[in-house]
Amino acid sequence: MNRWLFVVPASVALGALLSWAHVPAAWILGAIIASGAAALIGKRELEVNDIFFKFARGIIGVMAALPLVGIPPADLVRYLVPGLVSAAFIILLAFGGGIILANHGVSRETGVLSLLAGGASIMPAIAHEVGADVRYVALSQYLRLLVVSFTLPLVASLLGATGDGSFSAQPTEWWMWILVPAMAFVGQPLGKLLRLPNAPIFGPMLLTVLVGYVVKVPVVSPAPVTIAALIAIGWMVGGGLSVPSLKLFSRMLPATFLYIIILMAACAGMGWVMSQWLGLIPLEGYLATTPGAIETVLALSAEGGTGPAVITLQLIRLICVVLFAGYLPQILLRLKHQR
Repeated sequence: MNRWLFVVPASVALGALLSWAHVPAAWILGAIIASGAAALIGKRELEVNDIFFKFARGIIGVMAALPLVGIPPADLVRYLVPGLVSAAFIILLAFGGGIILANHGVSRETGVLSLLAGGASIMPAIAHEVGADVRYVALSQYLRLLVVSFTLPLVASLLGATGDGSFSAQPTEWWMWILVPAMAFVGQPLGKLLRLPNAPIFGPMLLTVLVGYVVKVPVVSPAPVTIAALIAIGWMVGGGLSVPSLKLFSRMLPATFLYIIILMAACAGMGWVMSQWLGLIPLEGYLATTPGAIETVLALSAEGGTGPAVITLQLIRLICVVLFAGYLPQILLRLKHQR
């Protein structure tokens, strides 16, 4: 309990500071630093309360579904095939790279999840569900997010975008304080009832989409609720850090970083393919296929005046990546039996 007296305020302070400095995934990173320091100094893991972590996973599921609400079905249909092609390309790259990493000291689930582009805040929660190394997955995902987020505005500016990629929070109705946590908690047993993969995440996602099409006002997660969920994810990662786990990550860092560079180049190539296929301008093609950093993508897309292709293609890929991650253990098991 004494360690939490340091970890909680330190996480909030670091998260606020990093957010002010426009550092990607600021609240998660702040929580990782604070809880990681407590775990390493105390030489034992810092365990997150089960109920609070359950709440956090549900909120992450709600957050992942919010961009889907309000997208006209016609847009999804028009861009469905190109989106599936782009998603399959990204998934194959991650799967191949993950299998290669699995030969260097991590499990196949850990290798693949650490390299899947899209849904960086969701992957640690999925890793927890499928038995992968949450610490390695989260650190690798954050490294990718960091590289992509910092290079994205520069590359986009060369293609015609303006601005710094920042955006303000949306106003929140008072009853969102009730609705969003309710969807997070109710969606989890719903997901189990429907036998969805990773029910604690997919259940709230499904419920959010359904509610979003019924409610006539935009569903917006209150900022403190979102921040609490992101901090919980950071605590789960940082609280499990140890000297051996950091040594493993540092040993794998060159291969992971090299893969990120290859992934970014491959996604840029896919962006060119999408621009030729759908008649998009180069900026739209690039933003539609970036390996993650969707918040920055949405901001740059709005500032650049791009059409619906960017958000639609990104969301189709996000859905495919998250579904693939949820079924990853079954996929790997089937491949093992086919050998």
